[in-house]
Amino acid sequence: MRFHAVSGAAARRRTDCAIVGVHESGTLAASAVPLDARLNGRLARLAKRGDLRGRIGETALLDVDGGPCQRVLVVGIGGKGALTRKQYKKAMLAAAAALVRSGARDAVSFLSLETVTATDAYYRGRLAAEAVGHALYRVPAIRSTRPPKPPALAAFAIAVQNRSQVADANRGLSHGAAIAAGASLTRDLANLPANVCTPSYLASRARQLAREHRSVSARTLDERELKRLRMGSFLSVTAGTDEPARLIVLRHQGGRRGAAPIVLVGKGVTFDSGGISLKQPPGMDEMKFDMTGAASVFGAIKAAAIIGLPINLIGIVPACENMPSGHATKPGDIVRSMSGRTIEVVNTDAEGRLILCDALQYARRFKPAVVLDVATLTGACVIALGAHLAAVMSNDEALAAEILAAGQRAEDRAWHMPMAEEYHEQLKSNFADFTNSCGREGGAITAACFLSKFTEGLRWAHLDIAGVAYLSGAQKGSTGRPVALLVDFLANHRGS
Repeated sequence: MRFHAVSGAAARRRTDCAIVGVHESGTLAASAVPLDARLNGRLARLAKRGDLRGRIGETALLDVDGGPCQRVLVVGIGGKGALTRKQYKKAMLAAAAALVRSGARDAVSFLSLETVTATDAYYRGRLAAEAVGHALYRVPAIRSTRPPKPPALAAFAIAVQNRSQVADANRGLSHGAAIAAGASLTRDLANLPANVCTPSYLASRARQLAREHRSVSARTLDERELKRLRMGSFLSVTAGTDEPARLIVLRHQGGRRGAAPIVLVGKGVTFDSGGISLKQPPGMDEMKFDMTGAASVFGAIKAAAIIGLPINLIGIVPACENMPSGHATKPGDIVRSMSGRTIEVVNTDAEGRLILCDALQYARRFKPAVVLDVATLTGACVIALGAHLAAVMSNDEALAAEILAAGQRAEDRAWHMPMAEEYHEQLKSNFADFTNSCGREGGAITAACFLSKFTEGLRWAHLDIAGVAYLSGAQKGSTGRPVALLVDFLANHRGS
């Protein structure tokens, strides 16, 4: 797939498909007017009589005779005035989906010529390439029938106002394509069934990622090594399964040697039955998505390697299954974490924090500048924020603000939630240093409070992606979030 930027009016640009906008008022967007003049006012007539609607994301594909293009894809861009970043992304997602269905081999989008608030040529290009990558993605379905033909689209361009913006737009397109590639890897891993995507499979994909990118290396620790490291909390989760646990360490070496790395820790529970605290059957199939934190770390490292981000980046993935059996950890059991502190496991379905706490402790050996863990950690987060925003909790206000800003720029948004002392009180135990769960009230926050006990002295943030990682129902599948947020954060982080 080739992405590139072009300058010049739509009236002169030859392409299979030109993408232009129309407002809800029935008037053409400014960038569509020159093309419409070449088409003898056809677009304006269709818009005036209501055949082209301008609601954000509505599309109409027209075959045209004469002019510089064979087709025109008209996309609704809402009311007159500047587009918001969210509106621009929504319009581009709709346009890309319609374009991929059209059979066009190449296309030029002139939506990038519209005024989009808080963006520049770079971000308009990046969001456009991400949208096209999203539209081109195909779920790795395991079927007996032959897979459908891949889309014909081979080249995509965005228009810029003048030649001075071409370089920035091309950089944005390149970065957007890398983010889309990372998100596709994340979606592939998360969408695979749990009988395929096991901890050992994730380890093999880590080695594959290292083979594909020169800046990336991979190492996997098996259960014998985890026992030697005294990761009793992590191993307590995997006690009930036949699938052996793995701790996967990925490195992207893009910065100077010896520079403190950014560490991403991703929850890798490849199937979560709840263990002895067994989940209800409805929706349990979706627990294959409980490794999306790990998949997001894979995707972010892939994108960082493609872009060539000049940072040192480490991904740590504790990967395991959480299953019930005669060997499984039981409610009331007490386990000892790698830090030496003991945990009363009152709920075996609060397992993500048990594997993450040992991974966070392990992260200390890299002397990181920042540690960010990513996890589908709590159903409580879904109740609090729904399927729209991830939750951010941190022991560093400036770091939390950086992550929120990255989410805004990437249109992959998050919300800052508190970790007040009152929530820590709920984790007290009569029998151990603390418990792993303390009920429904403030559940997303108390989970973060638990993790914070293992991050003293670190600049740390926790990203709970339980609501945004995947869709349920007819559109069931991974969203690829929060790869865009993570990559924007990595690209713009300037240290403390």
